Amino acid sequence: MARLTHPVRPWRGAVLLVAGLYFAVPLLASLVFTVDVPGRGFTLDSYTRIFGADGFIPALLRSLGLALATVALALALTVPAALAVRLSGSARLRAVLEVVCTLPLVVPPVALVAGLGTVLKWGPDQLATTPLYDTFVAIQNPSFPLVLVFAYVVMALPFVYRSLDAGLRAVEVRTLVEAARDLGASWPRALFTVVLPNLRTALLNASFLTLALVLGEFTVASLLGFQPFAVWIVQASGADAQLSVAVSLLSLLLTWGVLLALTGLARTRGGRGARAGASPAFRRKEAVS
Repeated sequence: MARLTHPVRPWRGAVLLVAGLYFAVPLLASLVFTVDVPGRGFTLDSYTRIFGADGFIPALLRSLGLALATVALALALTVPAALAVRLSGSARLRAVLEVVCTLPLVVPPVALVAGLGTVLKWGPDQLATTPLYDTFVAIQNPSFPLVLVFAYVVMALPFVYRSLDAGLRAVEVRTLVEAARDLGASWPRALFTVVLPNLRTALLNASFLTLALVLGEFTVASLLGFQPFAVWIVQASGADAQLSVAVSLLSLLLTWGVLLALTGLARTRGGRGARAGASPAFRRKEAVS
């Protein structure tokens, strides 16, 4: 029997090397910039001063709060819509939902800010004598600007929808729901105990992408006059460039760590599912354990 061989493609190694250098060289240069101080030599002072820097903790907590609120609102809007379209089986509704959710990709953040800025300037004059005025002021509270959450949800919709759509393509949603309903489960129980656990990886991916977007977003927050984490980093760079670069590196490492953790979790769950589906003995073993 002929032995199958794969052709050697040395250009793949060259491409990977160039790509690795493309990402590694700026990071190494940034690291050297933060630890090599002219006249003092090697020092970790830029990293030890991070948590004591003025405004660092409030800005970080503000961004984390905005990220959690954005994740919750984006999933609350997208998951029911995607499930309803998938269960209905309507190709037309699916096309409409896809267009609506991917439309923010073609809208520049500057244009989004221009629209929001116009509404925020128009609101006080038109709503001053109405009960909505207090709500209009509350969503612009500098300590937790809800208006940024609304803007971030719009910007995150394409990423959330694509993650959920990929997860729904890999799951027979209608079959799962019909089986759960035949066994006596209500619609909410069928969705929360049968469908959503099978979409856990897709939900985690959507949450991670939204978290990364919110933590790194600068344009909208800066033009609207708020100070989340990304804006604080830019403002801190004017007074202490080494500190701002050190904070940027740590936030990048944190983001990579979360991504690796989610990837490992997805692979672990996928491997268990594949072994369980391929071997009845494995399912019995898992049930006993």
